[in-house]
Amino acid sequence: MNFKEINERDKAVVKALQGDFPLCEEPYKVLAEQVGMSEEEFIERVKILTSEKKIRKMGAVLRHREAGFVANALCAWLVPPERLDQVAKIMTENPAVSHCYDRTTAPNWNYNLYTMIHAKSREECDQIVKNLSELTAINDFQVLYSKKEWKKTSMKYFCEEL
Repeated sequence: MNFKEINERDKAVVKALQGDFPLCEEPYKVLAEQVGMSEEEFIERVKILTSEKKIRKMGAVLRHREAGFVANALCAWLVPPERLDQVAKIMTENPAVSHCYDRTTAPNWNYNLYTMIHAKSREECDQIVKNLSELTAINDFQVLYSKKEWKKTSMKYFCEEL
């Protein structure tokens, strides 16, 4: 996506959608008022941005720890480059995997595929990793468990303060 293609009006719509969604009868009307446009124009801009694939999705963000998903692990996998797409497809089909990325390797760290796995216990995380390993025949991996969380937010785009 080329952000230069998004005009100031659409940036305002995106910024409004990134915040807390108003819990009221007419949430789009409230958001539209925040950016100085009619509800109809706001909804039309959202539809256009979605059809142009500039907005990928809108959805609830679960506070996973409060919902009982207290174990999460970043799993680094060593995947042959020619199998990356195939392995990533299998891993992304698992509902416990929230993120899956191909990353640059580093000296003494050859892991190139990363998954973020969420579960209700370390044992459950370990079982998910084991299942993914068996499904993909990838046996070289490192499981890095979170110990403490200092910050977890969604990315905010078009903000003046970075």
